[in-house]
Amino acid sequence: MGKCDLSYCVRRMTEDDISAVSELDRRIFPDMKMPTNFENELKNCMAHYIVACECDSAKSINSNDSNVIGYAGLWIMVSEAHIVNIAVAHNYRRRGLGELLLLALIELALDMKCNMMTLEVRASNVTAQRLYQKYGFTSRGVRKGYYNDNREDGIIMTVDNINSKTFKGEYKKLKGDYQKKRGAAEIILTAPIS
Repeated sequence: MGKCDLSYCVRRMTEDDISAVSELDRRIFPDMKMPTNFENELKNCMAHYIVACECDSAKSINSNDSNVIGYAGLWIMVSEAHIVNIAVAHNYRRRGLGELLLLALIELALDMKCNMMTLEVRASNVTAQRLYQKYGFTSRGVRKGYYNDNREDGIIMTVDNINSKTFKGEYKKLKGDYQKKRGAAEIILTAPIS
């Protein structure tokens, strides 16, 4: 499906990615008592997972030989998109990959005709909270002891209407700002061909 001349690509997760994503998940979240079963998640019609990979001009964007350096998950329930997680390998942090994955999740939610987006974020993760606020998410409450590894509270954050003209205009501006600052990245959200 074409070549990627960019540093990073985002595409749908496939079965071929399960091993790499599971390993990344264990490294990023070593204290989680119940690791995510990505095989089951890919079979779940409500779950939609994407991966961020390093790309070079010799690799196709859909090549599973690409180095998976991050992933994100979204559950679609009726017209609500719930961000399950956004995770980036430790040695790739502070390069804008978390924001790139968030951009792709918003694009996916818009493509799937969702009306609102929601998530939980650790109370201590102020950096992530600022990123979500930048994209219009506002705090709506607290889930006490939400995280099972250390019983940390989860802050509930929501965007009420991602289909509004205001949100779409701001999203387009932020996506353009991202591209100016970080460079373009390829985002392919169509379902992979089996």
